[in-house]
This record gives sequence, structure tokens and C-alpha cells, in this order.
Amino acid sequence: MRTVDRVRILAPFPRVFAAASTVARWPSILPHYRWVRVLDDGLVEMAAWRPFGGGLLKYPTWWVSEMTVDRPAGEIRYRHVRGISRGMEVVWRLVEVGGGVDVEIVHTWDGPRWPLIGRLAADLVIGPIFIHGIASRTLAGIKRAAEKKGIA
Repeated sequence: MRTVDRVRILAPFPRVFAAASTVARWPSILPHYRWVRVLDDGLVEMAAWRPFGGGLLKYPTWWVSEMTVDRPAGEIRYRHVRGISRGMEVVWRLVEVGGGVDVEIVHTWDGPRWPLIGRLAADLVIGPIFIHGIASRTLAGIKRAAEKKGIA
């Protein structure tokens, strides 16, 4: 499974990178995030809602990731180590462009360890419906926060 989500954010790189990498703040700027806890040894625990039907139904999601921040490279990387998405690799790439920042999130994963249907579930449901549904909302929220003046 591979999903790619992109957005151009019209704000300075330092502001965009700060909004993307300061994950402890996400619940205050991203309404679909239930919580983010920074744990020991570079681990982060995250929980989000995946809304359906215009927000009438919200499905809870949860995972724990190893998080690595490489500001000079403009990358934030996650490797999911707990939760249904264990083994998923995520990379955020931020590239400064004239007047803004192009942000891309790439998720790659072989799927859950379910005999026969794990990869199929990842390709047909988990990736396009859950991962893309949450990542696209995350990018939209980071864009809103970073494009506001005074947000760092």
C-alpha cells in the first residue's frame, strides 16, 4: 500500500516546519486529532478520528511511532511500532518553493498481518479510506495553522 498526499502552503519554511514537526500541539490545531503524547526514546502516541458521513460518524484510530526530525533535509519520518498499522513507514517532505512550501506525506506499508486479506485490506480500505482520510485533513489543518500570521 502506498498513499501520497500533497499541499502547497503559502508561509515561510520555518513556520511550516514548526507546525508539522511540533506534534504535541496538533490536537489544538487539528480538530480530528484526539491526542498526541510524546513518549520516551523518540516515540509518539497519536490518536485521531476518521470522520464519515460529513462528520456524523467518527471512527477512532490509534498508533505509536518512532519519530525522527531532520530539519536540514526538510523531512519528518515515522515508523509505526504499535497499533494495527505496525510496520508502516511515513515520510513528510517539505520543500521551499517561491513564496511557500510544498509538503508531501508518503505512507508505505505491506498491510496488517492478517492471513490472506491483510494486503488487500491495506490496498482497498486502510490506505485510501483511513490513511488518506486522516493525512489529507492533517495537511489541510497544518496549512490553516501555518498560513495564519503569528503562528510559529
